[in-house]
Amino acid sequence: MRLYGLKNCDTCRKALKSLPDTEFVDVRADGVPKAVLMQALDRFGEALLNTRSTTWRGLDDAQRARPPLELLTDHPTLMKRPLIEQDGTLYLGWTEETKAGLGVA
Repeated sequence: MRLYGLKNCDTCRKALKSLPDTEFVDVRADGVPKAVLMQALDRFGEALLNTRSTTWRGLDDAQRARPPLELLTDHPTLMKRPLIEQDGTLYLGWTEETKAGLGVA
């Protein structure tokens, strides 16, 4: 299992605490592989963009109008977190639905 997130994100830390054997990938330092981003965009669409982030607020209208894949490639911190990959299945956020899908109480 692999968790894509930020090391200083409280939600990512909660998820990691509940998933101790998970490989953590810091998107700020390491980015997200393009294949994973494309799969996540196919599954979650524009919900993958965190439009409440400080990174988003710092973008002008022209930048915000760019395709999501370009935005996430250039600014990986725009991704909603955490993005969890388990055996080819992706989960977005640390929601009850994600916890149920991963078998976490």
